[in-house]
Amino acid sequence: MIEVALFGAGRIGKIHAANLAAQPGVQFKYVVDVNQEAAAALAGLHGGSSATVEAALADPAIKAVVIASSTDTHADLILRSAAAGKAIFCEKPVDLTIDRARACAAAVKEAKVLCMLGFQRRYDPTFNAVKTRIEAGEIGTPELLIVTSRDPGPPPVSYIKVSGGIFKDMLIHDFDIFRWILDDEAVSVHATGSCLVDPAIGEAGDLDTAVVTIRTAKGRLCQINASRRAAYGYDQRFEVLGSAGMLQAGNHKPTEVTAYGSVNVSVDRPEDFFLERYRVAYAQEMAHFFDALTHGTPLRTTVHDGLKALELAEAATLSWREGRVVTLAS
Repeated sequence: MIEVALFGAGRIGKIHAANLAAQPGVQFKYVVDVNQEAAAALAGLHGGSSATVEAALADPAIKAVVIASSTDTHADLILRSAAAGKAIFCEKPVDLTIDRARACAAAVKEAKVLCMLGFQRRYDPTFNAVKTRIEAGEIGTPELLIVTSRDPGPPPVSYIKVSGGIFKDMLIHDFDIFRWILDDEAVSVHATGSCLVDPAIGEAGDLDTAVVTIRTAKGRLCQINASRRAAYGYDQRFEVLGSAGMLQAGNHKPTEVTAYGSVNVSVDRPEDFFLERYRVAYAQEMAHFFDALTHGTPLRTTVHDGLKALELAEAATLSWREGRVVTLAS
């Protein structure tokens, strides 16, 4: 039996709590949150109890931690958990700064503990099917990746101010998809953007609409288009053009019913938000974490992947602010 502590009792913490409780051979023991009432309530739903960071990490029975707290706590909790010898699952990003992220990667390596990053899109069945078929050679050599990433609406401006910006908060997932799907590294990044959804986002120093173009070491190209507004739902698509064909990964819909009428033919809108769109992916990634912990299965998403995605987010931010192409170190 693997006993686990969860840090964070908010929206994503609740998702992970339910998935933890469903894992065979796993005992959900502690929930830690600055809001002790929220921690106690969430723990009570799944047979655990609330605790402090110190108590959770000092308990020798705790073999793994799941970090789903606010971004500004991630690096500190990774460092402390690694020092305590705990296996770590951490939501993205590792941190908002490259130096702190690198320190975390070094600490994990030194402690020789498992550390998985929560890039749940790699565990989505549709996206994973595209990756599998690329690896099988179905479209030959991948040459061009186009990613569409659009939220149904922006988060509160209070969140925008502490999020690190659209490239670190939102597009970091798309940067990870880029590296995963093309199996290549970026050599240059060009980003541009506007504030078209909410002027308050611009006043907070951020964008709500962006386009990023990436060139890889092998000369492949990737274009990411992102928006904080899509009136029709949560829009998550990508297509890969290869030397022998193309593969597309489309949106998920609540049902696959198509209605035929005298005026039009209609289908359901895409699902409303990421919690619905990636509910299966969240369950799959948690199962993968414990499979790796129990059976030594290689991790699909590591702290190194978190670091590389953050480097791309930093490059995109610099490109946008300075209006130029940013070249990355090889």
